[in-house]
Amino acid sequence: MPIYEYRCEACGKLTSVLVRSARTAETPRCEHCRSRKLKRLISRVTGVKSERDVLDEYGAPAGGVAGPDAYRDPRQIGRWVEKRFEEYGMELPGETREMIDAAREGELPKPIKDL
Repeated sequence: MPIYEYRCEACGKLTSVLVRSARTAETPRCEHCRSRKLKRLISRVTGVKSERDVLDEYGAPAGGVAGPDAYRDPRQIGRWVEKRFEEYGMELPGETREMIDAAREGELPKPIKDL
């Protein structure tokens, strides 16, 4: 089921239309002004990044020091913490492990959420 994007020739805004079946062709309407004067656009294609892609794109913090711009991807903070504990031969505390795993699932710790 593709999603087609259109630019409205009446109001100039974009509209996305989910096509459920190629057999039942519907004339789409602008979701903003309800006009039928739409021009179909070429949609962007997205891909899923692997862990290697993320590291290649964002890199590691410079010199191992976490400054204000050291991380452009929040997933790297957990990787950095895990690596430091491993380097020092220390076991990662259970609460820290839970926070890292939760962050990887999209749940930020409360102190960070509330900022």
